[in-house]
Amino acid sequence: MSRYSRQELFAPIGPEGQARIAASRVLLVGCGALGSHLAEFCARAGVGRLLLIDRDIVEESNLQRQGLFTEADVRQSMPKAVAAARHLQAINSACRVQALVGEFGPANAEELVRAHDLVLDATDNFDTRFLVNEACVKWEVPWVYAACVSSRAACMPVLPGGACLACLLEEPPQAGGETCETAGVIMPAVLQAVAWSSVVALKILSGNPAALFRRMFSVDLWSGERTSLDASRPRAGCPVCQERRWDFLEGRRGLRTAVLCGRHSVQIRPQGVFDFVAQRARLREAGAVKLESEYLLQLKDGDLELTLFADGRGLVHGTSDEVRARSLYARWVG
Repeated sequence: MSRYSRQELFAPIGPEGQARIAASRVLLVGCGALGSHLAEFCARAGVGRLLLIDRDIVEESNLQRQGLFTEADVRQSMPKAVAAARHLQAINSACRVQALVGEFGPANAEELVRAHDLVLDATDNFDTRFLVNEACVKWEVPWVYAACVSSRAACMPVLPGGACLACLLEEPPQAGGETCETAGVIMPAVLQAVAWSSVVALKILSGNPAALFRRMFSVDLWSGERTSLDASRPRAGCPVCQERRWDFLEGRRGLRTAVLCGRHSVQIRPQGVFDFVAQRARLREAGAVKLESEYLLQLKDGDLELTLFADGRGLVHGTSDEVRARSLYARWVG
């Protein structure tokens, strides 16, 4: 029997649907709690090509809910995308997995989206989700919105011709709401969002669009409360799918600093070209480098730690104060 025999025995997929899955190209944005489990699903399901993009490194607190990662990844401060890709290749060598250590941002969003058949959302902030939404709507690429926090999970397929994320959420939620940092997250909520996203992906990739639910589902697994919103038709006057405005894609909206979910850390995205080689040499000369690899540098400054990536992004660990984080970044990077 073939590797995918149990999946092929499921009548709506069958051998023909499995062949479609094997020929598919999937972009996964984020390799944290949602992303690590979705990445493993894609590899085990037989997706032909999988591109993982993530900006973060593996830390010990990730191991409670983020699949694929190990304590060895924590000790080596491995970028999540790289660690996930290595483990996935051991699971399914036929799945061509690529890792991109960096930010999904306005500069690369369109190029990444249009090269794929499906985009899976595993991000931890709404600026990135609205950016994904605009890129996918513009290039008519289906994507799956997914989220979890506390004991709640949500999912919505965004399909050409149907409602987009901006139809149901006219604005990104205001700062100050619940995040993983303030409310935590339990594993069942992660797995519920993964289950919904995975079944949507299977339907799209295997050629079963008629079986898709065109709704936004959410559930609180602790209280049992459920909600469902119709997403079958666009909202009149939607600025994205109706008026074709690309505020996030064109950089008119979105922050250059962001407090990371559940991390007590701030990410800083620089402007312009960044010379990682020269910066590494300067930090070495100053005796500031605590750890380095081809992907990143780490240095400690008092009670804060700066992780500097090859594209110039900085993660300031130990604070949620964006002003303090920018000050540390400026002190060492400029």
